[in-house]
Amino acid sequence: MKRTLVIGDIHGGLKALIQVLERVKATVNDTLIFLGDYVDGWSESAQTIQYLMALSETHQCIFIKGNHDVWCEDYLRTGEANSTWLFHGGRLTVESYKGISEEDKKTHLNFFERMKLYYVDENKRLFIHAGYTSMKGPEQEFRKSNYNWDRTLWEMALVMDKRVQRHSVLYPKRLKLYKEIYIGHTPTLYYNITVPMNAINVWNIDTGAAFTGSLTVLDVGTKKYWQSDNVYKLYPNEKGRN
Repeated sequence: MKRTLVIGDIHGGLKALIQVLERVKATVNDTLIFLGDYVDGWSESAQTIQYLMALSETHQCIFIKGNHDVWCEDYLRTGEANSTWLFHGGRLTVESYKGISEEDKKTHLNFFERMKLYYVDENKRLFIHAGYTSMKGPEQEFRKSNYNWDRTLWEMALVMDKRVQRHSVLYPKRLKLYKEIYIGHTPTLYYNITVPMNAINVWNIDTGAAFTGSLTVLDVGTKKYWQSDNVYKLYPNEKGRN
């Protein structure tokens, strides 16, 4: 049976990624949609990218670009490390690239450059790292950085009164555009929740792998999900982004 599996923010936790994909028993028939933030947090950011590149050769993969990926892409292109990025997990990413050849760094840069800003499947389901503000959808977004940074979409979905029906003029136009919307970027740990969250038709799959949470994979068809161990337990001598 073919599945569409969506994967939350990894943040350099390669051990968690390998573990959860083993639990999912992902096959070549599955479509794997990664929501971004592959780097920054744990010590295996460069190794995570290498693993994902190899995975894409054997599986159907779609890679969305997150805000941390934008930082890392800039670093690989220029060799300069943004101080804000370094503070938010970039230091360990730079460390992870010290054993990587210049040729491989160029291959990684090309991988980042090919990532999608968002993806819409045949069932009108949107996959995006953070969000968008345009009532006409992300393709009409004025500030493209919102794809990687916006939290207003998720915040709006959270506060939506469930009594407001989809046909109502009060129903947000942004949410009417798609059957479902899948995001990462905002850890569910912010709400003291360790599993995927659903608000109206928006699903948040970032379960805090960068911090004290786990990495999550969700089947968009059935809403069944799988999780890794808490990532910090897989890297007992590290602090992640804590």
